[in-house]
Order: sequence, then C-alpha cells, then structure tokens
Amino acid sequence: MLNLTKITMAWELYESGIPKAHIADRLKVNRETIHLWIKNIQKYGLLEFLERYSNAKKGEGSKRKLDGLLKSRVYRLREENRDCCGQKIKEFLSDEFGISLSTTTIYKILGEKYTLRSKWKKNRKRGPIPEASSPREVIQMDTVDFGAVFAFTGIDI
Repeated sequence: MLNLTKITMAWELYESGIPKAHIADRLKVNRETIHLWIKNIQKYGLLEFLERYSNAKKGEGSKRKLDGLLKSRVYRLREENRDCCGQKIKEFLSDEFGISLSTTTIYKILGEKYTLRSKWKKNRKRGPIPEASSPREVIQMDTVDFGAVFAFTGIDI
C-alpha cells in the first residue's frame, strides 16, 4: 500500500509542475520508476493505473534455504561428532541428507548457538625473552614432529 501512496503523490507533484528527477529524490524512488508510473498514468488514468498496479502479479521470492530443521541438523551433527568443523558438517549434510550448504553458512548457523574461535591461539602473551650477555648463554630450541622422525633446531639468541 505504501507504493500506491507514492504513485498518487508522484502524480500530484508531476501535475503541479515539479520535474521528475526532483519527484524521485523526494519520494526516494528511482527516476526510471517515476517515468514509468507517469507514462502509465497518462495512458490509463490514475485510478485505472492504481487498479492495474495493485492487481499485477508480483514476482515470487525464493524460499529461505535455512529453516529450523536444517539448523537443528547442523547442531546435532556438531554435538554427535565431537565438535567437528564446518567442512565436516558440510560433508555429512551432503552425504546423509543430500543438502548442499556453504561452509560460511554453516559457520553462521553455529555462530548463533556457540562461541566460535580459532583452534590456533592468536595474540597470546608469552613469557619474557631472556637477554644473553655472552654467546651460547641462551639457546632457543624448537622441535618438529615428522611422524617417526623428530627434527630439532637450536638458535643462539
């Protein structure tokens, strides 16, 4: 009903001599829309155009992809599979239910119920770094596990 009021106001403003661009700015409607409205009002008359406009078939919007059942499935998969990640939930949904959801959508669903954080702990405060007064006094050791083999590195700080 709001558009019917805007159409009527647009026609009244147009009849009073206000340019179409100014009408579009005032009503916060695209300028091309004002041109179409006025052209059709001139063709059919105001009342006939309003009748046609209100009876016109409007486009059907697509259904929402997310419903309560889908959200509950995502939550259940998360709880059953030891807090698995979004990628695994995506695979479970496609294998078990034939549903394709993006990983970001799954994380949006999980973000509504859970507090999500990265498994990598970022920006953690570390202990003080020791200062060495002479060489080989402080050595930083790192270990990397390659399966059956460990690699050790030592750096003189």
